[in-house]
Amino acid sequence: MERGSEVNNKIRALIDNVEKVIVGKRGTIELIVSAMLAGGHVLIEDVPGVGKTQLVSALAKSCQGEFGRIQMTPDVMPTDVTGFTMIDTKTHESSFRKGAVFCNFLLADEINRSSPKSQSALLETMEERQVSIDSVTYELPKPFMVLATQNSVETYGTYHLPEAQMDRFIMKLSIGYPDKTAEMDILLRNENNVSSKNLSHVITCQEIQELMEDIKKIYCSDAVRDYIVEIVEATRSADFIKLGASPRGSIALYRMAKAYAFVKGRNFVVPDDIKDLAPYVLSHRIILTPKGKSMVSDNEEAIRRLLQNIKVPLE
Repeated sequence: MERGSEVNNKIRALIDNVEKVIVGKRGTIELIVSAMLAGGHVLIEDVPGVGKTQLVSALAKSCQGEFGRIQMTPDVMPTDVTGFTMIDTKTHESSFRKGAVFCNFLLADEINRSSPKSQSALLETMEERQVSIDSVTYELPKPFMVLATQNSVETYGTYHLPEAQMDRFIMKLSIGYPDKTAEMDILLRNENNVSSKNLSHVITCQEIQELMEDIKKIYCSDAVRDYIVEIVEATRSADFIKLGASPRGSIALYRMAKAYAFVKGRNFVVPDDIKDLAPYVLSHRIILTPKGKSMVSDNEEAIRRLLQNIKVPLE
C-alpha cells in the first residue's frame, strides 16, 4: 500500500509539473504519460502553435531525460535520423556519429513532410528500439519515446504516412486550442517567462522503467479483454469502414488501458477506460468508406459510433 501511494504521488507530480507549461490540457497530458508508461509512441495531429514542442520538452525535463528534436523536412536523410559511420582523418579509424533518435524523448516535427525513406528509418527505430549500421547494433536509451506531429490542415508538399506505418503509433490525438481562461493564463505565464527550460525533474528515467514493470501487474478481467476484442472486430465488419484495425490495435488498446488505469491510481482496468481510449488508439488504424465519410466528421467519431452498438461488460 505504501508503494502504491508513493507511485501515485510520483505520477501526479509528473503530470502537475508538465501542466505548469501546458495549461488546461490535463487530460491530454494524462494520455501522453499513459502512452509513455505503455512503451508506445504518439502521433499528434494539430495546427502549429498549440504547445507540441513545449509539451515534449516539459515531459523530458520532468523525467530527467534527454530531449531531441528533428524537423522532418524533405531534405532530411535517413542518416540524420539514425546516425552514420565515418572515417576519422587523424586515426584513420571508423567512428559512429549518433543521429537524432539517440535520446529519451524525440519530437519528430511534421513527420509527413519528410521523404518515405526517412519516415521508414524513424519508424523502424520506433519498433526495434535500436539502430543497425554496418553490421553493428546500437541500443537506444531507455525509455525511448517518439512524439511525431503533422499538420492536419496544410497538406501541400507532404508525404502521407502509409497505414502500416501509422499502425506503429500506439495513439493519435490532438492537443487542440485552449479555452479562454487557459489562454489568459498562458499570456501571464509567457510574460513571467514560465517555460519547460525552467522546470526541474520530479522522476528519473530509471523510475519510469520500474513503473513500466509495475503496469504489467495491473489486472484486466476476461470480460474487459473480450470487450476490447469485440470493439476491434467491429471495425472489421462495419459497413462504413473499409479497413479495420489489426491485432496490433487490440494489443495497443490493452496496453494503453493498463497504463491509463495505473495513471488514474487503480490496479485494475474498468470498461470506461476502454471507452475513453478506443477513439485515440484505433482511429488512425481504420479507413472509412465513402459512406462512412458522409456519415461522420472524422475517424474518432466513427469509433465512438461503433462503441454505441457494443454491449459494455458489467465488471
